[in-house]
Amino acid sequence: MADAQDDSSLMSPVVVVPYDPEWPRRFEALRVPIWNALRGVAIAIEHVGSTAVPGLCAKPIVDMTVVVPSSTDVSPAIAQLERLGYRHRGDLGIAGREAFLAPPQSPVHRLYVCAQDSPALANHVALRDWLRSHPADANAYGGLKQRLAVRFRDDIDGYVDGKTAFIAAILAKAGMASEHVEEIAAANRRK
Repeated sequence: MADAQDDSSLMSPVVVVPYDPEWPRRFEALRVPIWNALRGVAIAIEHVGSTAVPGLCAKPIVDMTVVVPSSTDVSPAIAQLERLGYRHRGDLGIAGREAFLAPPQSPVHRLYVCAQDSPALANHVALRDWLRSHPADANAYGGLKQRLAVRFRDDIDGYVDGKTAFIAAILAKAGMASEHVEEIAAANRRK
C-alpha cells in the first residue's frame, strides 16, 4: 500500500482519465536525466503502469522503474537518485522494489528501483506487456479502473485493493509463479 502521508498525489481524489498520447513523451523526458545520472549502474529504465499501455485509461501519473543488475546495485542507485532530488521511501511493503518521491519541481511521476531478477520488476513488466498484447483484457481493466475511481474517489487504498484480484489473474495468465502472484496480491490488499 502507498504511504499517503508522504505523497500528495495520493492524497488527491482518485481520477482515471482517457489515454493521453503525451504520456510516452513525458516518460522519455523524465527518463533522460535519470539515465544520464545512472547509466553506470542501471541497465534500463522501464515505463510501467497503465500510462505505458497505449489506449488504456489511467491515473495521469507516469510510473517508471530503474532496473539495476543485482540487489547490490540498489544502494548506489538510491544515492545517485537522491543527488537528483528524489527522496527514498523504502520498499513500502513490496520486497525488491524501492520507491521514491519525485523532486518538487518535476512533473508528477512515480519512480522505483528494482534488481533485474526482482519479482516486483517481473510484476511491472508482465502486467504492462500482457495488457499491451491483449486488448480485451486492457479494456476490461480500464473499465474496472473507471468504476473503482468513482466508487473510491477519496480512498486510494480501496482503489488499489479493488484492482488486486484482476491484476493477480493477469499475472497468473502471464505465467508468473503463484507464490509471487500471492505476495503481490497480499501487499496490495487493504489492511
